[in-house]
Amino acid sequence: MELFQYPYMQRALIGALIIGLAAPALGIYLVQRRLALIGDGVGHVALTGVGAGLLLNRSPVLVAVIVATLGAIGIELVRSRGRTSGDLALALLFYGGIAGGVMLVGLSDSTSSNLNAYLFGSLTTISPADLTTIAVLGAAILVTMIALRPALFAVSHDEEYARVSGLPVRTLNMLIAVATAVTVTIAMRAVGVLLISALMVVPVATAQQVTRGFRSTMTAAMALGLFAAGSGVWVAANADTAPGASVVLMAIASFLVVALAAGAWRVLRRRTSPAAVPAPEPHEVVLR
Repeated sequence: MELFQYPYMQRALIGALIIGLAAPALGIYLVQRRLALIGDGVGHVALTGVGAGLLLNRSPVLVAVIVATLGAIGIELVRSRGRTSGDLALALLFYGGIAGGVMLVGLSDSTSSNLNAYLFGSLTTISPADLTTIAVLGAAILVTMIALRPALFAVSHDEEYARVSGLPVRTLNMLIAVATAVTVTIAMRAVGVLLISALMVVPVATAQQVTRGFRSTMTAAMALGLFAAGSGVWVAANADTAPGASVVLMAIASFLVVALAAGAWRVLRRRTSPAAVPAPEPHEVVLR
């Protein structure tokens, strides 16, 4: 715990907790829409933005936000208009984004360590300005996802019903796409573009093991995201491991523990519950 006396570790912990809270709040809508891997696709596009920023001597995070937002909007337009399947559009983002990022980074004068900081995260190098950006954008994502929960759930669950109900379906879809791009870019410094999708999806999948309603699942997923972020930074500080990887591994470990516990509880309930008494056959009913 002595390491957390240093300002850089305090910034790392606060940044991880903010992202651990905001990412599952958005991820539950992506899981509902069966777009669990869109975070990976947008992350690869954000890598192209990082490369462009390094090449042009501009802020890599700012350029990544712009490029990732354009990529997320593009995939949403492709998906909504039905010109190609969602998985094919994601594949195009995967391959085009990573190829463009590697090429642009290679053309710049940056070293491989700079690229690794965005690929796998670099929590301990978060500056006060970075933390301010993460806090402002993370709070905006969190407030938006919670405040618009009924409308966003309706769109994610059944677009046709939402459209008949008078909801602005296209605007809400674009909002989710932009929120995904912003979440990915602010999480680059925490867990990296290659791991952010796990922090969006794994806490949601864990919560679904023990909850039923949408609101309870969202609340549990956010709590699990906080736990994974906090415990992951603590493990990284004490074991000298990569913070981003530690956060994701703690999230996966939580999923395994909860899934095994939930399965054991269901088996125990089946064994201890009294056997159902079969209804009598019609010819066995005796009138008195």
